[in-house]
Amino acid sequence: MARVIVVTSGKGGVGKTTSSAAISTGLANLGHKTVVIDFDIGLRNLDLIMGCERRVVYDFVNVINGDANLNQALIRDKRIDNLYILPASQTRDKDALTRDGVKKILDDLADMDFEYIICDSPAGIESGALIALYFADEAIITTNPEVSSVRDSDRVLGILSSKSWRAEQNMEPVKEHLLLTRYAPDRVTRGDMLAVQDVQEILAIPLLGVIPESQAVLKASNAGEPVILDGESDACLAYGDAVARLLGEERPFRFIDEEKKGFFSRIFGG
Repeated sequence: MARVIVVTSGKGGVGKTTSSAAISTGLANLGHKTVVIDFDIGLRNLDLIMGCERRVVYDFVNVINGDANLNQALIRDKRIDNLYILPASQTRDKDALTRDGVKKILDDLADMDFEYIICDSPAGIESGALIALYFADEAIITTNPEVSSVRDSDRVLGILSSKSWRAEQNMEPVKEHLLLTRYAPDRVTRGDMLAVQDVQEILAIPLLGVIPESQAVLKASNAGEPVILDGESDACLAYGDAVARLLGEERPFRFIDEEKKGFFSRIFGG
């Protein structure tokens, strides 16, 4: 049975699409048949980060409207056999998505034996974001360690608990995970950023991962490659840990504490 996982937040620019690309790639790389769907109608970016923008012929809305079938719109990743991308439309608005249309696509993907359906949600709580999270079994709440981002994420948690399909049907609640992005321990020490513990106390949901601030993220995005494939970076390792935890593995959290400088580093400013 497919697990529908929405990657969401209340605030833009926190790394949802980067995280959707990394997590879906990580799952597929471990042998799980995975599809990642771009719900950001009109402002699609997932295809750029996945490096398949030139291969887009049909999109999510084309399938909903019956202009193409799902097999025509799905793009198979060239690097990983188990990974597929369903791009968003750049020429429609978010009202083009309907609950019935989205439900049919999710059901059809489940029938195609996908194990994981990752929904890359637009920011905020407008219609596109609400539809992206409506059918979720699990939600990855993506936030930066700063007050406005955390506060907006708290609003999303309220919506998940009251306006999702699971809530309306009185089913088991959507399983919630916290993904903290752009974390910089030195800024936490200076008091410029909330600590992991502060964010956990405010949102009160289990921590899935802490992704450090890293130039590798921007570099990978510009290259059209999910950062989890950059084996040399801290961000790659952190996303790998998050994927492992999503699959039930226990791993210690890294990149949370500021590195202690050695004697010579302190003397010479290293």
